[in-house]
Amino acid sequence: MPDAAPAYAEDQENQDPKAPIGVEAPPVETQVSPRQLRLAQRQENAADKFPVVGLGGSAGSLQAFEAIFRALPAAPGMAFVVVMHLAPDQPSELPAVLQRFTPMPVREATDGLKLRPNHVYVIPPDRDLGLLHGTLLLFQPIQARGHRLPIDFFFQSLAKDARARAICIICSGMGADGTLGLKMVMENFGMVMVQSPATAEYDAMPRSAIATEFVDYVLPAGQLPAKLIEYLHKPLLARPRREQAESVSQPAHALQKIFVLIRAQTGHDFSFYKRNTVFRRIERRMNAHQIQEFTHYVRYLQENPAEVEALFRELLIGVTKFFRDADAFQALQRQLPPLLRGKPADSVVRAWAPGCSTGEEAYSLAMLLLEGLDSIAPTQYLKIQLFATDINPAAIDFARAGLYPASITADVSPERLRRFFVRQPDGSYQITKEVRDVVIFAVHNLTKDAPFTKLDLLCCRNLLIYLSAELQKNLLPVFHYALNPSALLFLGPSENLTGYQDLFIPLDIKWKISRRNDASASISRLANFPFGLAQHPATAAGATLPMSSSSPRKSGPFAALVQKTLLRTYTPPAVVINTKGEILYVNGRTGRYLEPAPGLGGLNLFEMAREELNYELSAAVHQASTTRQTVVAEQVQVKTDAGYQLLRLTVHYLDQPEQLAGLLLVAFEDQPTPKKIRTAKVRPTEAGRDGVVEALDKELKYTKHRLQTTIEEMESSLEELKSTNEELQSANEELQSTNEEAMTNKEEMQSLNEELMTLNMQYLSKTEELSQAANDMKNLLDATEIATVFLDNDMVIKRFTPTMNRIMHLQPADVGRPITHFASTLRYETLAQDVRQVIDRLTSVEATIETTANEWFAMRILPYRTLDNYISGAVLTFTEVSGLKHLEARLRESTRLAESIIETMHEPLLVLDSTLTIQTVSQTLAQQFQLDAARLRGQPLAALGPADWNHAALSEQLQALFSGTGEAFDNLRLPGPTGRPVRAFARRLISAGQPTGHVLLGLEVID
Repeated sequence: MPDAAPAYAEDQENQDPKAPIGVEAPPVETQVSPRQLRLAQRQENAADKFPVVGLGGSAGSLQAFEAIFRALPAAPGMAFVVVMHLAPDQPSELPAVLQRFTPMPVREATDGLKLRPNHVYVIPPDRDLGLLHGTLLLFQPIQARGHRLPIDFFFQSLAKDARARAICIICSGMGADGTLGLKMVMENFGMVMVQSPATAEYDAMPRSAIATEFVDYVLPAGQLPAKLIEYLHKPLLARPRREQAESVSQPAHALQKIFVLIRAQTGHDFSFYKRNTVFRRIERRMNAHQIQEFTHYVRYLQENPAEVEALFRELLIGVTKFFRDADAFQALQRQLPPLLRGKPADSVVRAWAPGCSTGEEAYSLAMLLLEGLDSIAPTQYLKIQLFATDINPAAIDFARAGLYPASITADVSPERLRRFFVRQPDGSYQITKEVRDVVIFAVHNLTKDAPFTKLDLLCCRNLLIYLSAELQKNLLPVFHYALNPSALLFLGPSENLTGYQDLFIPLDIKWKISRRNDASASISRLANFPFGLAQHPATAAGATLPMSSSSPRKSGPFAALVQKTLLRTYTPPAVVINTKGEILYVNGRTGRYLEPAPGLGGLNLFEMAREELNYELSAAVHQASTTRQTVVAEQVQVKTDAGYQLLRLTVHYLDQPEQLAGLLLVAFEDQPTPKKIRTAKVRPTEAGRDGVVEALDKELKYTKHRLQTTIEEMESSLEELKSTNEELQSANEELQSTNEEAMTNKEEMQSLNEELMTLNMQYLSKTEELSQAANDMKNLLDATEIATVFLDNDMVIKRFTPTMNRIMHLQPADVGRPITHFASTLRYETLAQDVRQVIDRLTSVEATIETTANEWFAMRILPYRTLDNYISGAVLTFTEVSGLKHLEARLRESTRLAESIIETMHEPLLVLDSTLTIQTVSQTLAQQFQLDAARLRGQPLAALGPADWNHAALSEQLQALFSGTGEAFDNLRLPGPTGRPVRAFARRLISAGQPTGHVLLGLEVID
């Protein structure tokens, strides 16, 4: 939509623009009109209308959603629809995740699901989500993976369905998905909120939304719910009606004052734009600032020039793209070659694109004209001069640079990209100098500046519908005047040439391509041309000639029906007419009663009837059409070539068959006429004074009766006609506005952003990598068979491995429940206290625990640390060590058995380890050396005997035996502790063929 046009008009001009959004103004009069009845019916259905909030986000938005839902009340009175970028080949866990943050029911959207307040709906993977009459609809995506814009798709659908009840919230994410959709929400008088970029994990989506300058609130995610509730619970219900005066002496002119402030600051006058649209835009700004009075908003504008600029930008919503409506440009391309071939060689092809916005449409026309020159003879050199104008200087500056983002690849074919664009290092595209040289951009106000003339093509699409009907009537003759003979006019699909069909010849009705009609003059329809179009309304379109009936066919269904009716009733000369007197069928020879009227040819009964039949014929036709009965007039005199003739005039009202219902059958039947009357030189009723008086009196009475009836009918129908006319005009405006909305919505839905596509592809690739990593981690945890459970700071279960079922009977549905709610098989009473200690003190806990099933697990409790070193709970791992414990028990049993054997031997024996520490002593040795066997365990070998006992040689032999350099000895003589010699022998203990690290030492006293 060009910047010169305000947003969509939705209601009739006579609707109270001060009525609050979604609430109709109450009627002033007690008499109920059809329009008031419709408004009452709408109010009856208002109970079913509730706000619908669309939440859009991508990477990092889950934290924002958590903050939003946690801050919302349990019953906010609105429905929430969450749209995220989800992996298409993975099941979504988003409903379960969001359910933890809100008491409202959360469910995944299904096809045909009806929205209900206080519910949350989540988009499923690999689907686009739409909304119609409050019902969610799922669509199979048609874009390639990585090129989808599901948030834009839903926001546009939400804007069209909920209109003023629509609210959209943009949260953290990469790319610019949602930017086009929020424009649609704003255009339909909804509300737009954006998470503050400083608080967003990824700020690309919020920044792209804020760049549109169509955002009502920019706040951290946790503060958005409070502003949302405040916005919805404080509607503008206390506004006075527009006709209410500001004071006793001063009438209400708030709107005119706003126009003056805008004109004073921007130089543009919006007073001739559609009034209702301007009111709705102003109300939207007032609602955003919680201003209830129009007079207060005027004061607010006076004190805040920035608000004047914001209101001006809101009235100028630029939504355009290259080759918008591709079929329309293809239709125009087919019309260009004949136009170009008709131009003389070395001449200039002049074109004009008013309301060009940021230049996409103007450059599209330039490309078509350049391609059209290639299709004609190369010897015919033509120069192109295309004027592109708009009232927004910023848009003109942007268009003049000709630099556009990479997303234009969705609208421009690869061939045109190669020929007319230059790829920049940052991925954007710039129009080539060849195209920029033929387009001349300028700031121009279509409503007050002189038009460009001598044009061969004028493209004014989707601009007229935003102007008032009066201004449209001014501009169409200007367009006709500005065009060369046989030049082309290209309008938007929802615009028409109502009232000026004689100025243009349609070439393509669907796409509104017309050729200038050289036979009609437009200059006569202009007032004070070419200036002052906004101050002096143009004269109304000249009355067109009445549609003349085509000559009746001698055969056909219509003739057969008439003939059957005549044969069934009459055979005399007769005609079939409509209520206006237009002759539709003639039967027999009616020349004696009817003759062609002078002037332009026409078949009207009242104009063709002979003079003597005027009164009777008019009276009979009027009476028959009014009463819907047959009317017969006897003794009617008509002058013929043979004299006066008496005839019976019969007018039948036809109600059968259905095709002839409402028509009149007028029959002329000659009656026997006395010779005296037939040969009279004057009408017999006029022969004497009395006859003349009688005829005049009769005619006067009929005229009075007819006049009285006509006056009564006109008085009774005047109000109905006014009401009907008002309803028809309103309905026509609604249809035009609705059609334009539909077309604009279609255009915006087709708009893609290449930069977002690239970023989204990267995001999806990373998502796939994360999914693969998650799969690997899951398989790793399952393969290790280590029972693991992840807890948050509140000891709520976040995730667990299947092996945990051996310890706790956990199911997938138990995620989100505290671990203290579950009984375990562990013989361990302080599990919860240990987990809390780990979370609070950031320490670890380790223990070996037995279960009731005689199984052993090594338990470890560690803090859960995120990548940014944030403690977010605890991790419990249980490693089964049952086999190790059982082996340890068996080893202890074997050791005890060996020790008991040594202790019961009759030989003096002991067992040493590698450090020559005594492990076991036999009772015999203790008795011989008079030592305590129990006290010797764990003592060094030196503790055996007195200090003068030579241990050095024995220790040396034992160390060599342990190190492997010595061999077992059997007869080592040592001085005994009691003076008697001692013989020592030693062997290394072997188990399963391997040394055990122990030595068996025997000491025998020699007598």
